[in-house]
Amino acid sequence: MSFNLTNEPTFDSYRSPVLSLGGMVASSQPLASTAGLQILNAGGNSADAAVAMAAVLNVTEPTSTGIGGDCFALYYKASTGQITALNGSGRSPKNLSLELLADKGLSEKLPPFHALTVTVPGACAGWFDLIERHGSMAMLNILKPAIELAERGFPVAPITAHFWKNGVSRQLSQSSGGSELMIDGRAPHPGEIFRNPSLSRTLRIVAEKGMQGFYQGEIAEAIVATISAHDGVMTLEDLAAHTSTWDEPISTTYRNVRVWECPPNGQGLAALLALNILEEFDLSALPPLSPQRLHLQIEAMRLAFADTRWYVTDPSTSNHQPPLSALLSKAYATQRRKLIDHEKATVNWSHGSPVSGSDTVYLCVVDNQGNACSFINSNYMGFGTGLVPEGWGFSLQNRGYNFSLDAHHPNTLAPAKRPYHTIIPAMLTRETDDTLFGPFGVMGGFMQPQGHMQVVVNMIDDGLDPQTTLNQPRFCIEDGKSSGRIALETGLTVETMSNLARMGHQIYPVHGFARSIFGRGQAIVRDKHGVLWGGSDPRADGHAAGQLT
Repeated sequence: MSFNLTNEPTFDSYRSPVLSLGGMVASSQPLASTAGLQILNAGGNSADAAVAMAAVLNVTEPTSTGIGGDCFALYYKASTGQITALNGSGRSPKNLSLELLADKGLSEKLPPFHALTVTVPGACAGWFDLIERHGSMAMLNILKPAIELAERGFPVAPITAHFWKNGVSRQLSQSSGGSELMIDGRAPHPGEIFRNPSLSRTLRIVAEKGMQGFYQGEIAEAIVATISAHDGVMTLEDLAAHTSTWDEPISTTYRNVRVWECPPNGQGLAALLALNILEEFDLSALPPLSPQRLHLQIEAMRLAFADTRWYVTDPSTSNHQPPLSALLSKAYATQRRKLIDHEKATVNWSHGSPVSGSDTVYLCVVDNQGNACSFINSNYMGFGTGLVPEGWGFSLQNRGYNFSLDAHHPNTLAPAKRPYHTIIPAMLTRETDDTLFGPFGVMGGFMQPQGHMQVVVNMIDDGLDPQTTLNQPRFCIEDGKSSGRIALETGLTVETMSNLARMGHQIYPVHGFARSIFGRGQAIVRDKHGVLWGGSDPRADGHAAGQLT
């Protein structure tokens, strides 16, 4: 029997939140969630389960993520109540410079799928560093579900199949090695079995040899050969020199919770800035999804993007250190809040002065000890560049596309530099006692901080459970620019859309598969009784699942 899956899904969700007293996982693919539960049931903790799920997602959703991309994580350790932030993003090649791009006639913007946009893939090192610091199992056991699944094959989920087809026409069919991620020159159909023995081989080598098996040796040589063949400049030395970093997480308070994000070069700062601005508005007095409330949220987000598009850069290489304490101060939020007109949109904010003078996967885990991992892994723009090192079954990211080519911009391209990064995990703790409220995230390019802000408002101001929160229609400021148009999701009323347009917002409605612009989130909340409440976005193929004990 076959099913007719050609029509666009409605994305209406009648799911209830998943509840459990044991551990819980949530991801965009059911097989990844199953792998996470297997690790928890085998005695692993939330870090072990998160890496196992990330690896399985590389197998089942290569349209969004993989070992050829980057990762970030926030980890809550129950025994101490401390949160640590892992930056698993890679740097540009040391031979890449504005001068080199100018010589190639590239002075405005890099082409999105060019080999020159490939930054060193940081995911593999990030997996190992997370396990070394917080994990409890051997990597061979953690990666075993993904290795076996890639070898024997899996049925491709419907939404994944749709975006796989887009990736074939946009990147893979134009790229070296892309056929390894196709079946007879095409994307797999919904329900069709896809096998990736090349990726199984990659993961097995990494599991046995450690991260050196990826950044040195035959995998590294294949990466460099592929990039060189397509006019890129990455070297073996670039790969061998890669390291993750453990950073101090940034946070702000919002009503009765503390919201945690990774610091720049990630864009989590945008979510915190917007929440700071919104905190003094009585949002609970405005109906959810009303034009009055959405207007305030949109304007706060515009102001936040105006700041982050200027201040977010790699602080280790830039002369422009972001003044994080000042940016996140309540005084600065008050200064920015005064700029908002309650009745009229402003569509071209500039960044403030607080001091004088595409595609991603997000997953989360809470284990039965109360540890939590908020984890995100991405290729960017689906398959990234679409370049696949021959014989290894994964595509290379195109994160370098987010560099500015303006020599005077803080995020300007430079050798061995991390670009402005869109992928951001998040975590909530209770302000009263620092206990875990829960990990959450919304994947999807510049939608991510907007999704974080909307999720927090839904859960904290409206008291919605994680699943109902993720079901809510969203808005998205296009391209994360303060002047961007506003995409509004089906489910918002025509009256609300019309009122926002009358206020001066440039809006357009979005439905069907195009709703991917609003991201795909996961969330787990641990209530004061120790009960876990899980939700998974209806815009994706996945689900949340709980442990029996």
